[in-house]
Order: sequence, then structure tokens, then C-alpha cells
Amino acid sequence: MAVNSRPAHPSDPRPAPRAVRGQHVILGQNQYGKAENRVVRITRDGATHHIKDLSVSVALSGDMADVHHSGSNANVLPTDTTKNTVFAFAKEYGIESAEQFGIHLARHFVTSQEPIRTARIRVEEYAWERIPAAGADGRPAGAGESGHSFVRKGQETRLAQITYDGSSWEVVSGLKDLVVMNSTDSEFWGYVKDKYTTLPETRDRILATEVSGRWRFGWSDDTQPMPDWETSYEETRKHLLMAFAETYSLSLQQTLYQMGTRVITHRGEIDEIRFSLPNKHHFLVDLEPFGLKNDNEVYYAADRPYGLIEATVLREGREARIPVDLSNL
Repeated sequence: MAVNSRPAHPSDPRPAPRAVRGQHVILGQNQYGKAENRVVRITRDGATHHIKDLSVSVALSGDMADVHHSGSNANVLPTDTTKNTVFAFAKEYGIESAEQFGIHLARHFVTSQEPIRTARIRVEEYAWERIPAAGADGRPAGAGESGHSFVRKGQETRLAQITYDGSSWEVVSGLKDLVVMNSTDSEFWGYVKDKYTTLPETRDRILATEVSGRWRFGWSDDTQPMPDWETSYEETRKHLLMAFAETYSLSLQQTLYQMGTRVITHRGEIDEIRFSLPNKHHFLVDLEPFGLKNDNEVYYAADRPYGLIEATVLREGREARIPVDLSNL
């Protein structure tokens, strides 16, 4: 049924809005905020500059029933304010790391606004590298790096999600779009075959994938030592790459598990890691019609359809909390 909401402002000629409520209808989980705030922070260390380039999304939840039921904004911090906070904090606190910046923001929103119970901050970080600088004699190589000229890295995007409810933290870091390839040391054979199977077995193939991974930290409250976020990211990325390169692969699943195992084994601050690995297929091209032998040299790179391998690797005794669908994180 429809019920009258609070009266419209006297100067507003429009009729008062009517809030619609039905029997057996309740408000479920809800959140609001400002998405994809693009902030670039330059730190000037004399002639040498440092760049942090982020996309920051803020989602807040708590005592927000009234704004949905009646339109009352009494408990609503405007999304424009959350945007301004991102930029102000970039100045006040700097950006030491994606995770630390998210922690500053989440703590602020939960502790400064009583109706806000939980803050979730998602961060994408885009890496830049310095452009090599020419020497006094114009030599382009071996002459050091420019202090203020950068080129955007065409590699992965770093990710972080920070959630705070006033007492406990959950920090999930990760990356996406990290494209890797082994040109050999990969096989695929011994699989199930039925009347629809046409794929030939192979003892030497290209193994390529685009790594999307998320890892959850054991750190959950302020009484625990906080991880070194920058070191943790660089070391985790290194172990992912080393495991990919060093695994003689009989399946992409095996490689995934070795990547996760190496991270869990070497990084004690991480309890869980989840991967989504598309198999970027490379098929040998049939060159026999041209009188040529293709000795594992010429391939066709197929972009779709593709195999998609996904799994979570956990530290023993921990529970899986990263969503199965990484697009939800």
C-alpha cells in the first residue's frame, strides 16, 4: 500500500512524494558511494618525482533504511563528499600503497560518521616506469633515468580491496591482465575422450594465460603488526612468475596450484589466494599444403573460445572467503 511520506518543503510547488511499502517486503543489503575516483599523486623528491596513479571506489553501508523508505537524507554522507575525501587524503596522507591508502579512507568513513557501519574501498593502481634519459653526449643507453618523465607500463593492473566494520579489517590484494607464456615445457595428454573429442594430444605446446589473482591477508585488527604492503605485492608477484616459469606443466590446473602453493609457502602474511586463468590457446598451423614442415614453430593465437581454469589455494586451517567470481571483488 502507499503511505504519505513527510511533507514537501513549503517552497516546493510539487506534491509530496509518496513512499510505497508492501506487506512482507523488506530492504535487503544496500550500499552507496562514489566509484572510480581517478587520483594521481605526485611526490617531489627534489628533481626526482614519484607517481601513484589510482582509481578508487568507495562503498558505504549502515543505517540507511530511511533514505530508501522515505527519501530522508539525514544519515547520508553525499557521494560527492566521499570523492572530495579521496583527493584530500591523497594530499594529507600521501599514497604509500594502495592498501594503506584504502585503510586510511575506510577508517575515516566508519569512525567519523555514526550511521556508517562498514566501508569498502576498492583500488586499481596503474604502474608507470621512468623513461631512460640520454647522457650529455646524447647516448640513449646507460645514462640513467629521467627524474620526471614516465611511460605507462603495459603490464598488469594492481588491485586492492579494504573492508572495515569498526572492529575488524579484511584486506584483499591482487592483480589482473598479467599475460605470461611458456613456449615449451608444457604437455597435454591422457585426458578423457568421447565421440566429440577432436583435440590431438601433445607432448610439447605453448602455455599462455592472463593471470587474474586475488589474495587475502591474515591481518584483521589493529593489535596485529601490519604487513609491508609494497614489499608483499612485489614478492607475491615475483613468486607467481617464478612458479609459472619453473613448473614443467602437464595441465594449466597443475601450474595454477604450483603458483598458489609458492605464494602461501613463501608469504606468511597471506592466508588465501584465488586465480582465474584463461587458457590462451596457441594452435599449430598446418603448413603441409604449402610443402612446409611446421616443427613447433608457427602457431595461430586464438582469442576465443578459451578454456577457463579457476581455483583457490589456502593455508591449512583457513577458510575460503574470496568470492568464486573475481569480478565481484
